[in-house]
Amino acid sequence: MDAIDRTILTVLQTDGRATLAKLAEATGLSISAIQGRMHKLEASHTIEGYRAVISPDKLGLMFSALIEITPLDPSAPDDLPERLESIPEIEACYSVAGDASYVLFARVAAPIDMEALLNRLRTEGEVRTRTTAVLSIPFEGRTYIPAERDQ
Repeated sequence: MDAIDRTILTVLQTDGRATLAKLAEATGLSISAIQGRMHKLEASHTIEGYRAVISPDKLGLMFSALIEITPLDPSAPDDLPERLESIPEIEACYSVAGDASYVLFARVAAPIDMEALLNRLRTEGEVRTRTTAVLSIPFEGRTYIPAERDQ
């Protein structure tokens, strides 16, 4: 990956619908050269896909929390991510080092819905939880694109 690929990724991260012409302008390459690079970035799974960024507020999801979970039985099989994947309120599941086994990011409409989610996690997931309410999200969804290293 070179500086041109990094420029392409930076532009796409800001505007996932950037045209080939816009990418060509940003890099100084021809549209066909950009197409070739895009195919390579997609084939190598550097670009994993494209998606719409949807406003949770517009969907009524006004309450977010980080939920630490720890299995009640540490000797049980570690299949929590598979068991939790079908719960739509959970946006992300992170395996972590520390007291908890995983940290979840969840969004719901109201605190009462978070209480219901926590009860569901505790009973179905057989876990202990520790929850931190999110007051605001100044930014999220960023991916750090490191600069090219000096050789």
